[in-house]
Amino acid sequence: MREGHEERRAASDGWGRGEVADEGRWFTYDVVATDPATHARAGVFHTPHGDIPTPIFMPVGTKATVKGLLPSTLEQMGTKILLSNTYHLSMRPGADLVAARGGLHDFMRWQGPILTDSGGFQAFSHEEFFRLSDEGVRFRAVDYDGSWVSWTPEENMRIAQQLGADIVMQLDQCVGWPAPRDKVERSVELSSMWADRCFAAHTRPDQALFGIVQGGMDLDLRVRSLRHLQDSGDFPGYGIGGYSVGEDQTTMFESLAPLVSEHMPMGKPRYLMGVGTPSTLVHAVGCGVDMFDCVLPTRTARMGTAFSSEGRLNLKNARFATDDAPIDPACHCPACAGGFTRAYVHHLVRQREMLGSILLSQHNVCYVLDLMRRARQVIIDGTYADFVAAWDQSPASRDW
Repeated sequence: MREGHEERRAASDGWGRGEVADEGRWFTYDVVATDPATHARAGVFHTPHGDIPTPIFMPVGTKATVKGLLPSTLEQMGTKILLSNTYHLSMRPGADLVAARGGLHDFMRWQGPILTDSGGFQAFSHEEFFRLSDEGVRFRAVDYDGSWVSWTPEENMRIAQQLGADIVMQLDQCVGWPAPRDKVERSVELSSMWADRCFAAHTRPDQALFGIVQGGMDLDLRVRSLRHLQDSGDFPGYGIGGYSVGEDQTTMFESLAPLVSEHMPMGKPRYLMGVGTPSTLVHAVGCGVDMFDCVLPTRTARMGTAFSSEGRLNLKNARFATDDAPIDPACHCPACAGGFTRAYVHHLVRQREMLGSILLSQHNVCYVLDLMRRARQVIIDGTYADFVAAWDQSPASRDW
């Protein structure tokens, strides 16, 4: 926890709008190195609960827990920031309950930085059970009690401030791919309109509100969305939403690469939302992306799958039944360093023992965290282009 956090937190009680000017001192981004041959950069984003070195991967604790992993284990593995989901927490246990227990940090026993997404993606994923308007979104919580829920940008900000994460995201509207241009334009229009209202409604100075760039795969719409955010308020950082929604990697990078490297401001962190295969991270860092999150490391772990220096491994496969090597001989995570063999993990996942998911979750999360640490160091060393070239030629890049 950064020095002076307790004093700053006490000063923020009441979330008075008159104190918002202090936010600029609490949330700053320092670029400490840029790679000479790519657009990769290493930096530090300062928050009240600690500094976040970038590039960084954020493990996803959707419901205030990274499934199967204790906060102390995550800290030991080098986790610097966690992500939780506003929609799910607002449904269960409810933002009022979390706020009454000191906010997410105290509730989940994690004192490092936390980011909460807006929950908009989850709301819009209800497909035929949601209604969209200029005012906001109305959706049916079919994955809970089936009740209808209405969110305006103002209500979304109220929930975000109750949860109390260090970084929160504006309410935005995401469309899948492919989508007709008029639908993508409407997404940009709504997201821009809601960004203005979120910015006006957000009054908590110890919390950074990030705007979100939408625009599908159309670079001109992406730039339009970004310019509106820059004109509408001094957002401390920018999310990049609406990718990994059905498109292939080539299609994604056709607009993502120029958006980040040519149009996004240097002095603010850039957060690519919901994207998390190791190869995608490596190439997105080369474009200048700073922050990532994805459920993939823990979700694939629960399916018996591991990232590794040999590529993606399905530990359910019979070939691992007598393999006495660790999950990845090149890894130093608690599972690999602890001597757990592929044969043992194969047995666990085939028998659906929870320890198999726990060990693979430890490994996958640690693997991606370490990948970002390595990326950061070679950026500082000025050799990121060589790092990417070596990665692309390595078995590790076979992570599909």
